[in-house]
Amino acid sequence: MKRFFGPVRMAEPKISDAEQELFGGPLRYDFGWSKHEHALLDLTMLSALRSMPSLVGATLRMAWNADRRGLLAVMTSEVGQGIAAAVGLLAVNAVMHALLGGTGTPVERVHTLLPALLAVAAIAVVNSALAGWSTSRAGRLEPLVERIATTQYLAAAVSVELEAIDDPDFRRLIEIAQQGPGAARRMIGVTVAALNSMISLIATAGVLTALDPVLLPMLILIAAPRGWGAMRVAQERYVSFMSWVEHVRASRLIGNLLTERTAAQEVRIHGVGPFLLSRYEGMAQSAEAEQERLASSKAVTEWVASALSGLATAATYGAMFWLITSGRMSLAVAGTAVIAVRSGSASLGALVMNINHLHEESLYVRDHGRFLAQAAERAIPQGGDPVPEKVERVVLDQVTYRYPDRREPALDRVSFTLPMGSVTAVVGENGSGKSTLMKVLSGLLLPQAGTLRWGEAEVAGLDRAQVFQRVSLLTQDFQRWPVTAAMNIRLGRPAHPATAEDLQPSVDYAGAGPVIAKLPDGLRSLLARMFRGAIELSGGEWQKIGLARTHWRSTTSQADSVLVVDEPTSALDPESEIEAFDRIRQLAAPHRAVVLVTHRMSGVRHADHIHVLHRGQLVESGTHDELMAAGGRYAAMFNAQAAQYASTATIPRPASPTVADPA
Repeated sequence: MKRFFGPVRMAEPKISDAEQELFGGPLRYDFGWSKHEHALLDLTMLSALRSMPSLVGATLRMAWNADRRGLLAVMTSEVGQGIAAAVGLLAVNAVMHALLGGTGTPVERVHTLLPALLAVAAIAVVNSALAGWSTSRAGRLEPLVERIATTQYLAAAVSVELEAIDDPDFRRLIEIAQQGPGAARRMIGVTVAALNSMISLIATAGVLTALDPVLLPMLILIAAPRGWGAMRVAQERYVSFMSWVEHVRASRLIGNLLTERTAAQEVRIHGVGPFLLSRYEGMAQSAEAEQERLASSKAVTEWVASALSGLATAATYGAMFWLITSGRMSLAVAGTAVIAVRSGSASLGALVMNINHLHEESLYVRDHGRFLAQAAERAIPQGGDPVPEKVERVVLDQVTYRYPDRREPALDRVSFTLPMGSVTAVVGENGSGKSTLMKVLSGLLLPQAGTLRWGEAEVAGLDRAQVFQRVSLLTQDFQRWPVTAAMNIRLGRPAHPATAEDLQPSVDYAGAGPVIAKLPDGLRSLLARMFRGAIELSGGEWQKIGLARTHWRSTTSQADSVLVVDEPTSALDPESEIEAFDRIRQLAAPHRAVVLVTHRMSGVRHADHIHVLHRGQLVESGTHDELMAAGGRYAAMFNAQAAQYASTATIPRPASPTVADPA
């Protein structure tokens, strides 16, 4: 009995040798949609019926906010369909009475039931029209709700602090909430179907009660097993899917690896293709065995559900036979009752299935709401003091910042000044805090201790949107937008309109002219290999496009600003690298400070100021000549790189840093 009436449990799938060898076991992706993958198993028929009002209410509130007139139209049509169903059953009852309980010849009886038959036909037409109206209005509501939910999600995602994006827990919440808009859309259709089933069930129950109060328990008797069977079969199907979904994930991963462009060379030269194909076949065989076992389990469950439904039907018909033979029910009423019971049980089965779907989708909609709430708490503050029009310098004073998931601070009491018109270089090994420092300078991260000032105003009290308008950013991993070459440059300041002629100075400045010239449509060429007719650039070519974007952003604003350049030449050849550094230094102007972050020491020797970071601390500062004369960490790093180009060289190791007094 427990096999059929106990809770459905996940069977532990057999792990194939291929999965164990390749992945160390079954894959468990940590994405949002997998968070609720066992949700349906926690639902029972009673809890499903209890949860329906809140689930439907939440969906109706979303639809009400999206399109009130559309929602009212859907509700009106659904109620109308319920009334039509009730009237239709009463009309069928009249037909039954005229056919089975009337007097006269068969021809006379047919003439008598013609009005009732016409009424049944008219009701069917009305019901069909109402159903079409409901489908039309719901079809408009669904994309509208999804658009509103998606817009809310995206707007919240782009408005949070960068610190939230770097937070692993919040990042996972972003992944989870991504499923919310689609779930909200699906909930509209499922809710309409659930309302239709519920209203039809209520209408049927009302008609049966009007015919004979004894018939209502009969409806429950025959419908309850069907409802239980529908839920049990759904859970068995769910268990089936969840038991082999790991195999699907792994096999899809292998398929992607075998067809990816980036893996194509090793697939062929290293013989990876045949190896992975053999593992794929082993995993597929394991999945087939699991499917066979679960299919048999599902068949048994369906048989038990059908048997219970059959027993309930037999008991119902037996009770009706007793009522007829005892004279308590006429044949006409019995005929109507049979039709009503079948309709009601079908409505209940559909209702249970729709509640299953509502329950599952609602979990993702709740995640969407939870994300919006947390995003609002972590959003970049709106408003603040205006950024001063004239800013002679940007000052970091004892700035400290530590990431939530790290024990040591990324920046530890860092202080220096960026005068307008200067070129300042920040150097250091990987992990020294350079990128974090650039995020603080850009206003993306706020100091947890110390202050960042634009002139005399602290950034924490300024309008952050205005701060961002004063900052230009070029990093080694700058975004390669899948749009045209012209738009890739324009996105440096997208609100500023531009023609090809307007963009040409930025193209020339970046040395990107030859790159644009070889594109099939010039600046109008689409730079995204994923689309037909598009083209892909090399890493060095992309960096020239990025430099043109930075130039466009920097030169379209005459206010005092900061240009942050983080490892801009990582994909350039030596000659292009020298040219790029020269161009970047030329961007310094009386109203603009340039900050150059790099570990390429040859590009910083002409900077006005050089600051050396080590483990988050500022350990040396000065000009190139001053730092070389000091013989400290900077000199060791510079000499180590210079020695790479000597015919014979002993590569010196960087000296242990002498941490400067933060004061």
